[in-house]
Amino acid sequence: MSDQDTIALRHAPDRSLYAVDVDGEEVGFAAYVDSDGRRIFFHTVVDERFGGRGLAGKVVAYALADTREAGLRIVAMCPYVAKYVTTHHEVDDLLDPVTTAARAAVRDAQG
Repeated sequence: MSDQDTIALRHAPDRSLYAVDVDGEEVGFAAYVDSDGRRIFFHTVVDERFGGRGLAGKVVAYALADTREAGLRIVAMCPYVAKYVTTHHEVDDLLDPVTTAARAAVRDAQG
């Protein structure tokens, strides 16, 4: 990845994820499940070829801002998202704890 690469962030609701693309190639995503007015983020990944370049942080920031705009609460089940929200306090007012019901919603969606 160079300074000339085009980075695009997008929401793919049909796949329940937020994606980050580099030069038109999807290289990472933050996956979620919606349940009872909460967006439960359970997995974030960036292709190792693009690691260490801040792309996970970019897609998570975009996802959390979009979740706020959608009027949903946030559950940070994904370890990356959970760590992110400890240092980025823009969504503190929207955070809900990881509960048994949240875990069940993710499990059922993946089912």
